[in-house]
Amino acid sequence: MSYKAGFVGLIGLPNAGKSSLANMLVGEKFSIVCHKAQTTRKRVLGIVNQEGLQAILMDAPGVIGKSSGLNRFLQDEYKDVMQKADVLVACLNMDAKSMEDLLRIADMTAASGKAWMILMTKSDLKPHRQLILRQKLQDYAVPILSVSTKQEVDKHKELILQEFAKLLPQSEAPIYEEDLFTLQSTKDWVAEIIREKCFYNIHEEIPYGLAVQVRKYEELEKIDRIFADIVIEKESYKSIVLGKRGELIKRIGTEARKEIELQLDKKVFLDLHVRIKEKWTKNPQAIRELGYVVEA
Repeated sequence: MSYKAGFVGLIGLPNAGKSSLANMLVGEKFSIVCHKAQTTRKRVLGIVNQEGLQAILMDAPGVIGKSSGLNRFLQDEYKDVMQKADVLVACLNMDAKSMEDLLRIADMTAASGKAWMILMTKSDLKPHRQLILRQKLQDYAVPILSVSTKQEVDKHKELILQEFAKLLPQSEAPIYEEDLFTLQSTKDWVAEIIREKCFYNIHEEIPYGLAVQVRKYEELEKIDRIFADIVIEKESYKSIVLGKRGELIKRIGTEARKEIELQLDKKVFLDLHVRIKEKWTKNPQAIRELGYVVEA
């Protein structure tokens, strides 16, 4: 029996539902999810294993037009994902502001020259738009599927993986061990979970100038001890992140700790502090220090 294996790049606008889609396909939460745009910054790799198939999903940052500071890294990151993927998936979200933005993503994906397909994400929204968009996409002559991560999940997952099996290249064997579902380190995953809770709990624009850095991770027999900094770029943001009498950072820490414990099936001690790194999103050295570097 033939075996298919390779890298699948998920390409779309910010908040196109790529991370929710990736988690659904893998069957585990390996990529953080939030309703706010630009939650995903660095590519995250999740692995789908089925009989005769291994699809390594690359959840890329949303496609943006800005190209300075941290935005330059985001732009370089999704372009690098497009270059390195064997197969690309244009994720076109039905709640996008304009049809033109979605068609731009499709054009960009087609221009890559890679094998590709189209997923109309958030298909539980705006059914009339789906009909119009599907007609406009027919000329690409690639597979087009509608998908929702909230309805008929198993059916959508099966249909998508069937298309992956057609598009991915032949392989003599899996690229990675079949018991893996992500290549993300525990330390990096923990930092992302903390950042996700910041996005959910801080309602100003601060999350876009916020990063999380795990300073120390002690893996002990009965408990993991994690010490992390929430990095912000202005002194005036500190009181907002802390909240009244420190209540907000405590809530962020509690929510993050509970999710980390659930996933690790182990007790966790989590110590969070706020650290100010002035204008770090515009400082190339600070951006690199916080891990925002396109991998070679």
